[in-house]
Amino acid sequence: SNFFHKYIPRRVSRVLGGVFFVLLLFFAINNTLVSGTLTLLNSLNAAVDIATPNGTELPTRAEKSGSPSSLVNWQDLGRQGKLFISRGSSKETISDFNKREAKEPIRVYVGLRSASDFEEQAKLALEELKRTDAFSRKLLVITTPTGTGWVDSGSVNPIEYLHDGDTAIVAVQYSYFPSAISLILEPERSQSSARIVFQEIYSYWKTLPVESRPKLYLNGLSLGSHGSEASAQFYELLSDPIQGAVWSGPPFRNALWRYTIENRNADSSAWLPRFGDGSFIRVTGRENTLPDQGSHWGAMRIVYIVYPSDAISFFEETMWYKMPEWLNPSNISPAATHMNWFPLVTVWQVAADMIFVGEVTPGHGHNFEPESYINAWVAVSDPENTDPVYIERLGKYLKEIMLKEREEKSSSLNQ
Repeated sequence: SNFFHKYIPRRVSRVLGGVFFVLLLFFAINNTLVSGTLTLLNSLNAAVDIATPNGTELPTRAEKSGSPSSLVNWQDLGRQGKLFISRGSSKETISDFNKREAKEPIRVYVGLRSASDFEEQAKLALEELKRTDAFSRKLLVITTPTGTGWVDSGSVNPIEYLHDGDTAIVAVQYSYFPSAISLILEPERSQSSARIVFQEIYSYWKTLPVESRPKLYLNGLSLGSHGSEASAQFYELLSDPIQGAVWSGPPFRNALWRYTIENRNADSSAWLPRFGDGSFIRVTGRENTLPDQGSHWGAMRIVYIVYPSDAISFFEETMWYKMPEWLNPSNISPAATHMNWFPLVTVWQVAADMIFVGEVTPGHGHNFEPESYINAWVAVSDPENTDPVYIERLGKYLKEIMLKEREEKSSSLNQ
């Protein structure tokens, strides 16, 4: 006991002991109560999901799911699906900004209410892509939402502007729960849904002529990246590879993300790892380091966007007895210069940070700036216009849109 009190104040140890007891009690509860709790939570979140947010309305253009010509009913899109469709770019806004003619971007969304199971959702998503003629576009992006079905507009808007709207983006909802709850209570749902959706679309895509089919990319934020990363086994793609992926804020349990950190180049840090010769995987943060990692890309290009202060990406279960590499004094993370590692204590500090890491200023924690996404999409998709002045102007423009959306969200929550 004196050993522990040497490192942990008595009051803190009592709190930790109480939390530990509650966790043990929770896992000791019988399955019936847990199942009943899940059913109740699911019903409550489903009731919220059915609402139509302020400022959204049924789309009229055929390129959008929920429109009169769509195979997906507007009311079945769910709250986040309606936001994804309504907040999408248009050929007018893109043409006005880029000063040249643009196409109407295609956005496809399939909600949980749209079909009976993941397989039927995936089939519906493919049919909706066919209906909108998505496979004639230059790029096709399969984005995996977060737990509630939310797609970060900052992650998908850039691709539409960078390629003059000659794009199609598809998302399929797999849960009503917020990501934190979904990751704990139903951790396999994001991966199961993403795998089924990817296989359905990829199986059709690879039958199309290589010279005319769209470039195919994966995308996902946070729990969305957790699902998206597991959607494709890369050895299965060797004969007919997709073009790449942009994943932001990967949770610490993402297998490929952990592999990248653990097998990074010896001269790189745990908080900004470099992998191999940079031809397959590159990691960037708030500062764009992608051009510094080599000029050669392989058949697939994968970019992780990770900020050093993101506890969701850098949490480690072993922190209760082992100092993480990003706290190593010889190469400490810039977000941890005022931190010290203590057995049993640091793991709880970082775990607590995960709860609030999305509420910080854009460009920090789990709150990603459009500029980071723009740089990532430029690196993986090779748009025609990469002029630094244009890229900077686009970043400022999309950041204004992002801040406006967040003000609207805050206002609606206060009403």
